[in-house]
Amino acid sequence: MSDIPAELHYTEDHEYVKQDGDGMVIIGITDYAQGELGDVVYVDLPAVGTTLAKTDVFGTIEAVKAVSELFSPLAGEISEVNEALDGDPSLINKDPYGDGWMIKVRVSDATAVDQLLSAADYAKHIGE
Repeated sequence: MSDIPAELHYTEDHEYVKQDGDGMVIIGITDYAQGELGDVVYVDLPAVGTTLAKTDVFGTIEAVKAVSELFSPLAGEISEVNEALDGDPSLINKDPYGDGWMIKVRVSDATAVDQLLSAADYAKHIGE
């Protein structure tokens, strides 16, 4: 059974959004997604200052089993990238909601978070 924290919001593409105050959000992939991918060996993330529209590809994640694109759940500007993933991409497997976060974004519309899936809706989406 996957870990699906109740306080987060989710997408059907298996990204999560954690509100970080002042219009900032933290984005990464869910525990379910990292489990499906297997051992993550590489992550390609954009530069700080990159502007994203909702559903834009913001990078790729490479695992032993597959390479997948990462989709932005919200529009905004990247304010920080998790550089620790360069040296240890397995942080995504070990702690997807903590040390394995990917980007921090200053969102264009903070209310857009409410349009994402709740934990209960995401659990239904993945069949749990």
